[in-house]
Amino acid sequence: MDTPDIAGDIAHELYTPEQIADRLAEIAAEIDSDYADTEPLLVGVLNGAVMVMADLARALKSHCQMDWMAVSSYGSGTQSSGVVRFLKDLTTDISGRDVLVVEDIIDTGLTLSYLVSNLKSRGPNSLEIMTMFRKPEALQNSVEVKYVGFDIPNEFVVGYGLDYDGRYRNYRGLSTLDPKVYS
Repeated sequence: MDTPDIAGDIAHELYTPEQIADRLAEIAAEIDSDYADTEPLLVGVLNGAVMVMADLARALKSHCQMDWMAVSSYGSGTQSSGVVRFLKDLTTDISGRDVLVVEDIIDTGLTLSYLVSNLKSRGPNSLEIMTMFRKPEALQNSVEVKYVGFDIPNEFVVGYGLDYDGRYRNYRGLSTLDPKVYS
């Protein structure tokens, strides 16, 4: 799905699919360099990180393993509910592993803060965070993020894995959603 397919639903496009792919390739090169002597475990945070995780794994030149978790602080609206729910756990033991959590977006930081605390208690060798998008103005919980694709405005965005009520995840760019869609 591309911008013309949803033109009536978006306010403005922030990043094109090409800009996202270029930035992801740069991040993959950094990760390849940083993990040159190890095989990291990429932990994708469902559902939004599916696109990021798939594209990141394909952009890496080195071996990696993958697993998935699902935690949520969103309902069907446009604001975080403030309540973190643990929906799916890892199937991999991360004790002694180099773990890279892959996120689609960091908004308030509430969900990620909970997730990081949980994962650190499992004894990984290292734990780093990669996010494709981050809203610095919305942060309420400080979380150290090693790899950031783009800092974006504190607006409701869709695309590249990010949804509104289950829609727009397969939109390849990143755009702000027109308020008429969710008002």
